[in-house]
Amino acid sequence: MAVQQSQVLPAQFVQDLGQDLAKQVVAQSGVPVVSTGIAGISQQPGESADDFAARQSAAQQFTTRQQSLSGLAPQVAGQDALQTQAQTLAQQGVGSFQPFLQQAQTQATLAAGLGTQALGQLGTAGTQLTGAGTTLGGIGTGATAFQQGVQDFMSPYQSQVIDATLGEFDRNKAIQEQSIRDQQAALGALGSGRAGVQLAEFGTGAARERALLQAGLLQQGFGQAQQARQQDIANRFGISQAQAGLAGQRAGFAGATQGLGAFQSGLAGQQAQLGQVQQQATGTDISRLGQLGALNQAQQQAQLDATREAARQATFLPQEQLDRFAGQVTGIMGGYPGQTQTTNIPNPTPLQTALGVGTTLAGVYGALGQGARDFSLLGVPRN
Repeated sequence: MAVQQSQVLPAQFVQDLGQDLAKQVVAQSGVPVVSTGIAGISQQPGESADDFAARQSAAQQFTTRQQSLSGLAPQVAGQDALQTQAQTLAQQGVGSFQPFLQQAQTQATLAAGLGTQALGQLGTAGTQLTGAGTTLGGIGTGATAFQQGVQDFMSPYQSQVIDATLGEFDRNKAIQEQSIRDQQAALGALGSGRAGVQLAEFGTGAARERALLQAGLLQQGFGQAQQARQQDIANRFGISQAQAGLAGQRAGFAGATQGLGAFQSGLAGQQAQLGQVQQQATGTDISRLGQLGALNQAQQQAQLDATREAARQATFLPQEQLDRFAGQVTGIMGGYPGQTQTTNIPNPTPLQTALGVGTTLAGVYGALGQGARDFSLLGVPRN
C-alpha cells in the first residue's frame, strides 16, 4: 500500500513574517532584563566579559528607551502652598504648651513660698502679741497694788537724804538753843522760869518743824516714786500698744501675703488650664500633622510608583512590542492556514500497473516539481 501526502502552504509574506517572528523571539530570549541605566551597571564576581557586555548593551538600550518614553512617563503633582503652610503650622504647634506648664509650675512654687512666708509672719505677730500681753501682765490693779508698785520706785538713797537733812536740822537747832542761852546769860535770866519756858517753846516748835520736814521729805519721795510708777505704767501701755499695733500690721501683711499666695495659686491653675487647652489644641495639630504625613507619604508613594512604572515601561517595551507583533502575525497566519493531506492508496495489480505507467510517471514528475517549489517556499534548498 502506498502513502500519498500533499501540503498547501500559506502565502510567501506570511511565511516571511513567521520566520522574522521566530528570529526575534530567539534573539529576545538571549537579551538580559535590565531596569537601570549604564551608570548602575557593574561587573559582578564570576560574571564573564560577554555577559557583562550584554548587560551593558541592555542598560544602554534601557536608557535610550527611557529617554524616548519620557513623554509617556507617569507624573505626580507636588504639594500646593496650602499643604506646605498647614504642615509648617502643625510642626510649630508641637510642644508649644510646654512654656505654659513651666509658668504654671513657677507660679505654684511662688505661691507655696508666699504661703510659708505668711505663716512665718503670722507666727511673728503671735509672738509680738504675747510680748504685749507679757508687758501689760506686770501691771497690778487697785490702790494697794499701786502703792506696792510705788515702793519699787522709791529711791534707795531716800533714808540717807532724810537722815542727813534731819541731822543738819538738829545741828541748826542746837546752835539756835545755844544762842538763846547766850542771850539769857547776857541778860542775867539764865536759869529763870521765863528762860525755861522760852527754851521749851523753842524745842516744841523745832520738833514740829523737824516732823514737818521729815514728812515733807517722805511725801516728796513718795510723789516722785508715784510719778515714776505712773510713767512706767504709761510706758508699758505704750510699748504694749506698739507691739499690738506691730502685731496687727504683721497679721495684716501676713493676710496680704496669703492673699497674694492664693492669687498666685489661682494664676498657676489658670496657667495649667491654659496649658491643657494648648495641649488639646496641640493634640489636634498632631492629628492633622499625621494626616498631612499620610498625604505626604501617599504622594511620595505615588512618585515612587510613577518612577517604577516608567522603569517598567522602558524595561519591558521590547517584550511588549514583540508580544503585539506576535499577536498580529498569529492573526494573519490564522487567515492563511496551511494544510497537510495524507491519502492511503492500495497496491495496483500488474494489469493496473502496466496500464497506468504513463499516468503515474507524469503524476510523479508533476508532484516532484510541485514539492520542490513548496520546499523552496519554506527555505529548504533543493537536492
